[in-house]
Amino acid sequence: MINFATLTYRFMQIKVINRGRQPLPAYATEQSAGMDLRANIDAPLTLRPLERKLVGTGLYIALPQGYEAQIRPRSGLALKHGLTVLNSPGTIDADYRGEIMVLLVNLSDTDFVINEGERIAQMVIARHEQAVFELVDSLDETERGAGGYGHTGVK
Repeated sequence: MINFATLTYRFMQIKVINRGRQPLPAYATEQSAGMDLRANIDAPLTLRPLERKLVGTGLYIALPQGYEAQIRPRSGLALKHGLTVLNSPGTIDADYRGEIMVLLVNLSDTDFVINEGERIAQMVIARHEQAVFELVDSLDETERGAGGYGHTGVK
């Protein structure tokens, strides 16, 4: 665990209500970007191949304006079991006050059982901007232009 007394940079304070049975999310190392979220469920939950389900965490947060919480897959679950966050990254807006839910999908060909307290996703807190569109008749020219998907080739 992190020894916060030895750190020289500041942490953002986020108000949280924990209605679950699990500890609060925490950074595993000093330079971790994400914190693991755990399943808050009353009984094991089976995800069949290609099935998707919302899994509760028991957590409710109040983010500062200008920030979001991004819900992302855990790489080990994705690699070993084909389990991922379907709307990745999921966004928790600063004004949302409901329970943090994780939309999981099983992309493997076998059932996956989620147990109470299992680490199912990670949460990254990120700053964001809001934009105002300015309607114009043309855009400036660039070297890339309108080149889109695959325009640079594979090699």
